[in-house]
Amino acid sequence: MPKVLEFKLPDLGEGLTEAEIVRWLVAVGDVVAVDQPVVEVETAKAMVEVPCPYGGVVTARFGEEGTELPVGSPLLTVAVGTAAAVAEAEAAGAAEGSGNVLVGYGTAAATTRRRSRIRPTTPTRSAAAPAPAKGPVPVISPLVRRLAREHGLDLRELRGSGPEGLILRADVESAVKAPAEAAAPASVAPAPAAAPASGGERIALRGIRGAVADKLSRSRTEIPDATCWVDADATELMAARAAMNAAGGPKVSVLALLARICTAALARFPELNSTVDVAAREIVRLPEVHLGFAAQTERGLVVPVVRDAHTRSVDSLGAELARLTEAARTASLTPADLTGGTFTLNNYGVFGVDGSTPIINHPEAAMLGVGRIIPKPWVYEGELAVRQVVQLSLTFDHRVCDGGTAGGFLRYVADCVEHPAVLLRTL
Repeated sequence: MPKVLEFKLPDLGEGLTEAEIVRWLVAVGDVVAVDQPVVEVETAKAMVEVPCPYGGVVTARFGEEGTELPVGSPLLTVAVGTAAAVAEAEAAGAAEGSGNVLVGYGTAAATTRRRSRIRPTTPTRSAAAPAPAKGPVPVISPLVRRLAREHGLDLRELRGSGPEGLILRADVESAVKAPAEAAAPASVAPAPAAAPASGGERIALRGIRGAVADKLSRSRTEIPDATCWVDADATELMAARAAMNAAGGPKVSVLALLARICTAALARFPELNSTVDVAAREIVRLPEVHLGFAAQTERGLVVPVVRDAHTRSVDSLGAELARLTEAARTASLTPADLTGGTFTLNNYGVFGVDGSTPIINHPEAAMLGVGRIIPKPWVYEGELAVRQVVQLSLTFDHRVCDGGTAGGFLRYVADCVEHPAVLLRTL
């Protein structure tokens, strides 16, 4: 006798408490294998496929595509065939917390920050089509039988929506609701829909858009930031890059060179590679540089993180930046790729703008912004010349340092941009 097991949205780790259903990969009636991906969900940090720990027939799905589910809410039910398979499946899926966690994710217990009532995507209204009057009633769960008994329903009058006509809880609940809906007076006018306050289009702040909104708001609320900027002559930096690329091998990007300059500058000014522990009223200087960089994708702004950037060469930084950029483009970044940054490099020059005031990526202490590099009139060696000029901006947490330190950092970055040979002293 098959048994219907419920698979709940697993713990997604990294403090995530909910996810949005992007695409179902299975339908009701499909046969799934153990660990087969059944749904694609989007969290605030990444888009992932969720594998099912049970093998059997899918009997119900919970939530339409676009629905946001809290961790621990029902995702789908699976009818598992043999007794041995049931025991194996229960052992795989019974554990809460660490046992029901996606591969590569944390094991924190699921939270219940916000619960919403989720209904199956395939509700059954089958009272109009009675089941055969004779023979066994296709019901497995004693809970379904009890629910029907409590509401005075004859299970033989229902048609199940599960495999081979299996009657599910949703079928009984639909049958219970049907008489009440039919008895409702037809003359009652529906309540008028609430009109938008301004008549404009409303877009929910959820998923990555919601996470970005929360993080930026928190940064501006908690961090007393300040910004300084400087224009720099990047002509020699661009010439050095051209010489590197002419020598063969993987192409060196401007972003990789700026990343290497950042790590050199942070070695001189470690105050900016830190965070503030508000509860302890302490500044925590971090020993490793995990360099985040802003990347605009079709799904919104994401900040992948290059681990241990302070130990990498320009080539290594370039390779990792390229890998993470491609992953961001294809929406395959993992939560681990998007967390743990200690300093962020924001190259908004790719959008064709010269300057900006970056908002610090909370809980970091600073962000370097880089505008576009374009030919401009510049006084070079006492004469007016056309040079490749870029504006550099540094937004920093004023609690971790004063303007002198921030200015020293930014001036060092500008000196390396104008005279890349300065970096030779750090090799």
